[in-house]
Amino acid sequence: MFDEEKTRKKIYTPKQALLKAESYCAYQERAQQEVRDKLYDWGLHQEDVEQIISQLISENFLNEERFAIAYTLGKLRIKSWGKIKIKQSLKFKRVSEPLIKIAFSKIDLDEYEHKLSELVDKKQLLIKDKDPYIIKNKLFQYALSRGFESDIISSVLKEKGL
Repeated sequence: MFDEEKTRKKIYTPKQALLKAESYCAYQERAQQEVRDKLYDWGLHQEDVEQIISQLISENFLNEERFAIAYTLGKLRIKSWGKIKIKQSLKFKRVSEPLIKIAFSKIDLDEYEHKLSELVDKKQLLIKDKDPYIIKNKLFQYALSRGFESDIISSVLKEKGL
């Protein structure tokens, strides 16, 4: 049978939610929308949610620019995502275009190309095909799927003699 007790979410008072949100934001950088969604999940109403968001911003627990930079550099360095995929993800998290530009300005172009080059090298080892045209096409498609721009992919593949 379906147990209603287990599926019911705990409802927090605004004071409890603020403390919980502070630790949620202190654990890792968060987008405002992530925190807003979490506060609504905790049963708060719009007025309380916006009040808590304002307080978190004023106490520097929440900083959208800091989040955008940390998220961008983390996705590049750890997940090997390209700018296109990172930008889509930031837009999904409702980060503004100016903040995305600021975050992208922190990406070192040499590091970006090096990350793409490493990604291509790793993928190339997994391709069983012998036809250079097919290998190049598979590597290109793979890099595109990781969110890298076609001109940079072409440049890196050319440097590798592909």
